This record gives sequence, C-alpha cells and structure tokens, in this order.
Amino acid sequence: MPELFIGLMSGTSMDGIDAALVDFSTRQPQLIARHGHPYPDELRQDLGRALTLPDPQSADLGPLDDAVGEIFAEAANALLAQAGVPAGTVTAIGSHGQTIHHAPEALQPYSLQIGNPARITLRTGIEVIADFRRADIEAGGQGAPLVPAFHKSVFAGRGEDRVILNIGGIANVTILPSDPAQEVTGFDTGPGNTLMDEWAQHHLGTGMDLDGDWARQGEVDEPLLQGLLSDPWFGRLPPKSTGREHFNLSWLAASLQEHSARPADVQATLCELTACSIAGAVRQHAAGTRRLLVCGGGVHNSRLLERLSAALPALTVQSTAALGLDPDWVEAAAFAWLARRHLQGKAGNIPEVTGAAKAVVLGARFWPAQG
Repeated sequence: MPELFIGLMSGTSMDGIDAALVDFSTRQPQLIARHGHPYPDELRQDLGRALTLPDPQSADLGPLDDAVGEIFAEAANALLAQAGVPAGTVTAIGSHGQTIHHAPEALQPYSLQIGNPARITLRTGIEVIADFRRADIEAGGQGAPLVPAFHKSVFAGRGEDRVILNIGGIANVTILPSDPAQEVTGFDTGPGNTLMDEWAQHHLGTGMDLDGDWARQGEVDEPLLQGLLSDPWFGRLPPKSTGREHFNLSWLAASLQEHSARPADVQATLCELTACSIAGAVRQHAAGTRRLLVCGGGVHNSRLLERLSAALPALTVQSTAALGLDPDWVEAAAFAWLARRHLQGKAGNIPEVTGAAKAVVLGARFWPAQG
C-alpha cells in the first residue's frame, strides 16, 4: 500500500512554494506528483519587507504568518487535485515554512519560519509537522542544513564517495563517504542563487538570470572576486549555516565601493563566486570525491554548472536525476521525509552537520480538528 506524505518548501529566493507528494512504501522514495505554487505579488512584497525588519522576533508577524499558511495550504490542495489523490490517503504534511531570519549564532540562537501550520491543517484536513529547526537549535545546533539526513537515506552509495550539492538561494553540501561506517557531514558553503537573483532583479527587473545568459555576457572581475572571497565566513570551519542576513546586496555593495565594474561583469563575478566557494569547500572537506550531484534551482543555470565543472575538473558534475530523483523536488521531498521521521519517533538531524549535541526528533505536530 502507498505511504503518502506531502512536503512543502519555500526557500531563500521566495519565488513560491514547492509541493511534492511522495510515496515511502518502497525502498527508494517515489515522487508521485509535484506542484509549483507562486506567491501572489503582494504577499511576496510583504515577505520582502519582513526580511528587512531589525528585530523580527518582536514584530507583529501574526497576519503574515496566517497569510503564508493559507498559501501553503492552497499549494497542498492544488497538488492533491492535480494528482487526483484524496486528502484522507495522505499520512501527513511536512511544512518547512518561509524563513524570515536565521540567527544560529545570536546570543539567544533562533531560526524563524512563518506559515501557520494550524492554518494548513485546517484548510487541508491533513496532519502537519512543522517547526523543524527549533529542536536542533535547542540541542546546541545551528538548525541547518537539515536535508543531509535525507540525502544520506536516499543517495548514499557503497563504493563511491559522493557529494550532494543543493543550490538554492544559499548553497549547501552533503558529503557521503563510500564507507557506511564513516560519518556523513555537510554545511552551507555560502551564496547559491541569492546574489545573482537579486542583482538580476535590480538591473534587469527579472527574478533570475535565466540559464546564466547574462553572466555569460560579462567577464569575471578578479579583484572584485578575491575581495568577496576574503570574507572570513568562507574560511570558517563547519558546522556553519548562513542566509540572506549575511549574503545580500548590502554585503555586495561594500565591495563595489572599492571595485568599479559593469553590471554584467558583476553578474559574471557573482556566478564565479558561487562556483569558487562551492569548489573550495569540496576540495577542502571532500578531497576524495569523484561525483558531484546537484539539485535545487541552480541546476538550471548552465553557466554556473560549467564554472563548477571547470573548478572541479576531476569530478563528474551531474544532477540528482542520475540517481532517480528530480533535482527540482529534492528539498520538498526531504521535508516529507522529515515529517515521516517525526511520526516514527526517529531523529531527523545529523549532529556532525548542525553541531547539535545529539540527534533529536525534529518538528512539532498539528492535528486537524475533529468533528
């Protein structure tokens, strides 16, 4: 019998919600249906303003929390309608929510996601598991990245050292040793798409540099690139995680004051920054790897993949489709898997990845109203 879960995910780029219906009844999870649900323009603008709040914890985000919960529920219901699957056959929804602020190294560490899970369960009639990062942070971890445990479950392969690279707004790697006795590790490497997307939005009025075409028109400004790479964050040892709180246009502007460059050259340099920071992390922490499997939105930026291949000539660079999972839906599937882990009472974090003192069950559970 199918064992169906839904994963709901919205990443740093805030371009909308990825909704994945996953069947876990077989050894390899099966992606049954997928649905991309865009944010309405007004809601996306409200989210953008929330990202700039000086103290989001003390702000009144209740109405925005409800609005995001409503749109997440819409995404889940649209997914089920598209698949022709009744809500009653789905065990649970794993909802990541929308990150507003990630501050794992604050005096009182926290990671704030919104998207009222009680509203999602009310509108769908399906049990929801949400708030996945809190338990790891309470255990002394960074609450991120959380997808490496899923990567280990579905992508680890004996006889081959592999690195799974997720390129969302922020890029992160999962290092999967061929020896199952060795620990799986992982961490954020720095900017993925976020700086390229913001620069394209600022200069082209588009949400992204489609296929890296604009970056191809420019030339890498080497002094600017080295200035960006000199940020101490890149030299820090794992565990580490980051977000738009650190890597944003204000961060870029500080370097542009010292380096004048054409907008297309800046875009080419930002593409190179993502490729170089990822490649440097792989060389330092996964020197024996021969295959890099890419997922996330960055898999569609062919210029970025070209630069990654050039920076890592000894590695085969390909998408996770080579291992049977569509690269666009890995992260949403991961939160379906984390919901399942919660219901099983099994840990969802990897302490070697997040820095937590121990492995813990992640998430909080929200039941539909009984009537």
